[in-house]
Amino acid sequence: MTELPFALDGWFAHAAYALLVGIGLFVLVDDENLVKKVVGLNIFQTGVFLFFITSAYRVDGRAPLVVGEGPFVNPLPHVLILTAIVVGVSVTAVALTLVVRLYDEYGTLREDVIRELRAEARREVAAAEATEGSS
Repeated sequence: MTELPFALDGWFAHAAYALLVGIGLFVLVDDENLVKKVVGLNIFQTGVFLFFITSAYRVDGRAPLVVGEGPFVNPLPHVLILTAIVVGVSVTAVALTLVVRLYDEYGTLREDVIRELRAEARREVAAAEATEGSS
Protein backbone atom coordinates (compact mmCIF):
# COMPACT_ATOMS: atom_id res chain seq x y z
CA MET A 1 0.00 0.00 0.00
CA THR A 2 1.27 3.48 -0.76
CA GLU A 3 2.15 5.78 2.08
CA LEU A 4 -0.11 8.77 2.57
CA PRO A 5 1.47 12.21 2.73
CA PHE A 6 1.84 14.19 5.96
CA ALA A 7 1.50 11.17 8.23
CA LEU A 8 -2.27 11.03 7.90
CA ASP A 9 -2.53 8.43 10.63
CA GLY A 10 -0.62 10.57 13.14
CA TRP A 11 -1.10 13.81 15.00
CA PHE A 12 -0.95 15.94 11.85
CA ALA A 13 -4.50 15.03 10.79
CA HIS A 14 -5.86 15.90 14.23
CA ALA A 15 -4.05 19.24 14.21
CA ALA A 16 -5.18 19.97 10.64
CA TYR A 17 -8.86 19.36 11.21
CA ALA A 18 -8.82 21.16 14.56
CA LEU A 19 -7.16 24.13 12.86
CA LEU A 20 -9.63 24.11 9.95
CA VAL A 21 -12.65 23.84 12.24
CA GLY A 22 -11.26 26.58 14.49
CA ILE A 23 -10.54 28.97 11.63
CA GLY A 24 -13.92 28.31 10.02
CA LEU A 25 -15.79 28.81 13.28
CA PHE A 26 -13.84 32.00 14.02
CA VAL A 27 -14.68 33.46 10.61
CA LEU A 28 -18.35 32.51 11.01
CA VAL A 29 -18.61 34.19 14.41
CA ASP A 30 -16.28 37.16 14.02
CA ASP A 31 -16.64 38.55 10.51
CA GLU A 32 -19.51 40.83 9.47
CA ASN A 33 -19.10 40.28 5.71
CA LEU A 34 -21.60 37.69 4.49
CA VAL A 35 -19.36 36.33 1.72
CA LYS A 36 -16.59 35.75 4.25
CA LYS A 37 -19.09 33.92 6.44
CA VAL A 38 -19.87 31.58 3.54
CA VAL A 39 -16.13 30.99 3.03
CA GLY A 40 -15.79 30.32 6.77
CA LEU A 41 -18.60 27.78 6.54
CA ASN A 42 -16.74 26.01 3.72
CA ILE A 43 -13.52 25.94 5.75
CA PHE A 44 -15.45 24.52 8.72
CA GLN A 45 -16.99 21.84 6.49
CA THR A 46 -13.58 20.90 5.11
CA GLY A 47 -12.32 20.34 8.64
CA VAL A 48 -15.26 18.07 9.42
CA PHE A 49 -14.69 16.16 6.17
CA LEU A 50 -11.04 15.66 7.06
CA PHE A 51 -12.02 14.38 10.50
CA PHE A 52 -14.35 11.72 9.10
CA ILE A 53 -11.95 10.61 6.37
CA THR A 54 -9.02 10.28 8.77
CA SER A 55 -11.17 8.40 11.27
CA ALA A 56 -11.78 5.73 8.62
CA TYR A 57 -8.08 5.37 7.73
CA ARG A 58 -6.36 2.12 8.72
CA VAL A 59 -2.67 1.37 8.43
CA ASP A 60 -2.28 -1.29 5.72
CA GLY A 61 -6.05 -1.33 5.30
CA ARG A 62 -7.67 -2.71 2.19
CA ALA A 63 -11.04 -2.37 0.53
CA PRO A 64 -13.61 -4.74 2.06
CA LEU A 65 -14.33 -6.18 -1.39
CA VAL A 66 -11.04 -8.05 -1.40
CA VAL A 67 -11.20 -11.58 -0.08
CA GLY A 68 -8.55 -12.26 2.47
CA GLU A 69 -7.21 -11.32 5.83
CA GLY A 70 -6.12 -8.10 7.35
CA PRO A 71 -7.56 -4.85 8.44
CA PHE A 72 -10.24 -3.51 6.18
CA VAL A 73 -11.09 0.12 5.62
CA ASN A 74 -14.62 1.13 6.56
CA PRO A 75 -16.22 2.57 3.38
CA LEU A 76 -19.16 4.22 5.17
CA PRO A 77 -17.36 7.46 6.16
CA HIS A 78 -16.13 7.88 2.60
CA VAL A 79 -19.64 7.51 1.21
CA LEU A 80 -21.01 9.93 3.80
CA ILE A 81 -18.35 12.50 2.96
CA LEU A 82 -19.07 12.25 -0.76
CA THR A 83 -22.71 12.98 0.02
CA ALA A 84 -21.72 15.79 2.40
CA ILE A 85 -19.56 17.39 -0.28
CA VAL A 86 -22.53 17.50 -2.66
CA VAL A 87 -24.72 18.95 0.09
CA GLY A 88 -21.98 21.46 0.98
CA VAL A 89 -21.73 22.68 -2.61
CA SER A 90 -25.52 23.06 -2.74
CA VAL A 91 -25.60 24.97 0.55
CA THR A 92 -22.81 27.24 -0.68
CA ALA A 93 -24.70 27.95 -3.90
CA VAL A 94 -27.91 28.79 -2.03
CA ALA A 95 -26.03 30.93 0.51
CA LEU A 96 -24.26 32.91 -2.20
CA THR A 97 -27.57 33.37 -4.02
CA LEU A 98 -29.08 34.79 -0.84
CA VAL A 99 -26.04 37.04 -0.39
CA VAL A 100 -26.53 38.42 -3.91
CA ARG A 101 -30.23 39.05 -3.18
CA LEU A 102 -29.36 40.81 0.07
CA TYR A 103 -26.82 42.96 -1.73
CA ASP A 104 -29.41 43.91 -4.35
CA GLU A 105 -31.91 44.79 -1.62
CA TYR A 106 -29.66 46.63 0.87
CA GLY A 107 -26.58 47.60 -1.13
CA THR A 108 -24.13 46.13 1.38
CA LEU A 109 -22.68 42.79 2.42
CA ARG A 110 -22.13 43.74 6.08
CA GLU A 111 -24.46 41.98 8.48
CA ASP A 112 -24.53 44.80 11.03
CA VAL A 113 -25.54 47.39 8.41
CA ILE A 114 -28.31 45.12 7.12
CA ARG A 115 -29.62 44.70 10.68
CA GLU A 116 -29.65 48.49 11.18
CA LEU A 117 -31.46 49.04 7.87
CA ARG A 118 -34.07 46.40 8.75
CA ALA A 119 -34.60 47.89 12.22
CA GLU A 120 -35.00 51.35 10.71
CA ALA A 121 -37.56 50.04 8.21
CA ARG A 122 -39.52 48.36 11.04
CA ARG A 123 -39.53 51.62 13.03
CA GLU A 124 -40.84 53.51 9.99
CA VAL A 125 -43.63 50.96 9.48
CA ALA A 126 -44.57 51.13 13.18
CA ALA A 127 -44.61 54.93 13.06
CA ALA A 128 -46.78 54.89 9.95
CA GLU A 129 -49.21 52.46 11.59
CA ALA A 130 -49.35 54.61 14.71
CA THR A 131 -50.19 57.75 12.73
CA GLU A 132 -52.90 55.86 10.79
CA GLY A 133 -54.42 54.50 14.00
CA SER A 134 -54.57 57.92 15.66
CA SER A 135 -56.33 59.58 12.69
